[in-house]
Amino acid sequence: SGCLSVPNTVTLAMKAWLEGPYDSAAGLMRDDLRAASVIPTTEPYTAAGFTQAGGGGGETILPSVLNVTGSNAIVDWVLVELRNASTPSQIMSTRAALIQRDGDVVALDGASPVVLNAAADNYYVALRHRNHLGVMTASAVALSATAASIDLRSAATSTYGTAARKDVSGALVMWAGNVFL
Repeated sequence: SGCLSVPNTVTLAMKAWLEGPYDSAAGLMRDDLRAASVIPTTEPYTAAGFTQAGGGGGETILPSVLNVTGSNAIVDWVLVELRNASTPSQIMSTRAALIQRDGDVVALDGASPVVLNAAADNYYVALRHRNHLGVMTASAVALSATAASIDLRSAATSTYGTAARKDVSGALVMWAGNVFL
């Protein structure tokens, strides 16, 4: 009867800083990898052995996404994870995404909020990067199709564990140092 079945999705409008490219004087991250044309058009996390779930993995971008300059220029790929509200070690859904110089974590078009395949529910939200330590919300967050704002740059956003972020001149950044990839 013309009904279309659409999978359950949740949407995230996330923000974060990566310590490695963060420039405290500019209040932005550097986009050296993009400028050097070394950001791949296919996400690097599956090949590196990161867990993928809920349809995540194998995401690709059009090369034109990397043509954007200024504060919305792409810095690198990141991996967004939704984790079980009762067992935060259990990854329920993943989505490779992009991070801009201004800290916005965006979808494959380089601009939109990130959409993950998962039912509306409460999830711990983790952000991973290939050479930074991951960071996760301190508690489960209610997510739905309406974009939930999670600003991991803000002290008002509590994170899991102790010293999960590093303070660089007042900016909370993801610790550089993961040598997984």
